[in-house]
Formats: sequence, C-alpha cells, structure tokens
Amino acid sequence: MTAARTADPARPASRGRIDKRESILGAAFTVFAREGYAAASVDAIAAEAGVAKPTVYNHFGDKEGLFRAVVVAEAERAVVKNLAVVHRLQDTGDDIRPLLVDVGSRLVECYSDDRSWALRRLLYAEVTKFPDLFDVVRAGAADQVAEALADRLARLSLAGRLRRLDPVAAAEQFAALLTGPMEARSRMGTKALGEAEYRAVAEAAVDTFLAAFGAQRA
Repeated sequence: MTAARTADPARPASRGRIDKRESILGAAFTVFAREGYAAASVDAIAAEAGVAKPTVYNHFGDKEGLFRAVVVAEAERAVVKNLAVVHRLQDTGDDIRPLLVDVGSRLVECYSDDRSWALRRLLYAEVTKFPDLFDVVRAGAADQVAEALADRLARLSLAGRLRRLDPVAAAEQFAALLTGPMEARSRMGTKALGEAEYRAVAEAAVDTFLAAFGAQRA
C-alpha cells in the first residue's frame, strides 16, 4: 500500500503571503496616487486591499516603508514594458525612419500610461521628503532603459544605419525628444491623448534625431 503523500504546508502559506503582499502594493499605489503621501492612511490602504491594518504593518513595517516599496514596484513594472519596446529596435535593412517612429510611438505610449503618470506625479510631489527615491528609480528603471536604447543605437551606427555617434548621448537625446513634449501636451497626464498624437510626437522626434544622426547618403 502506498503511503499517502504529505502536502507541504509551507507552500500555500507562502503563495498566499506573496498574493497578499501584491494586493497591498496595488491598493497602496491606488491610494497614494489618489490622495498623496501625507493624506493617505494605512487604514484606507488596508480597506482598499481588503486586509487587516496589522497585516500591512507586518509586510512593510510602516507607511514610509510601504511607500518606498510601492515606488520600486511601479518602477520595475514600467521598466519591463519599456525594455520590451526598446528591444524592437533592430536593423531590418529597410528605411530606418519607420522603425524609429514605431519604437518612438510605443515608448511615448508607455511613458504616457496612467500608472506611469501617477508614479511621476508622486515622485515630483514627494521629492523633498524622499530625495533618494529619484536615484532608486533612476538606477532601477531609467538607467536600464537608457542603456538598452544606447546599445541598440550603437548597433545601428555600426551597421551604417546611423552616423558615428556617442550612443549614450544619442539615447538621452532621443528619449528627451520623445518625452519632453508630453508633460505640457497632457498637462502632467491629466489630459487624455490618443495614438495619433503619440505618433505625431514620435515622428517629430525621429525627424529631429535623424537630422542629427541619420546616415549620410552617398
């Protein structure tokens, strides 16, 4: 007779703890984005997450620890989306402008989604209280995207699709051309913009970028 298999009691408990943590992070982001750090209460976050208030403290220690965890989690979410777009920037042998416009439009869309705007507004509002969080987000997210973009531009330059360039500086300038217009156009994400406007911004950015870095024709 085969002995009954004993379930590992730690596994479901661990899975449940992870799910509860993610639920709290999602609820906290919603409350912080809606009310700001100072006005947001742990009671409201616990209610939004559907957990007891002590559960929030057990996972994150205090409101500041929770806020920091929320910012890091949202930055990590954003970087995954942005990197997936940057990785599309591969030499196809065709006209490079449509490729850059496609990637640029997608990056503008990532930059302009509701959660990304909410994260930036939170960081701007709380920069004096949490100045180090800008460095955390930059190191954990923005720098990764910039490095990946620089790598792709360097490859295009080596393939003769762009002029010889400093890939880090070129990536920084391309990103600035894409994201710079969006804050004013969208009023810091409070005015909805459509795909047509994203593409218009991307086309203008690419035309300016290629004027500086486009390969010289024989």
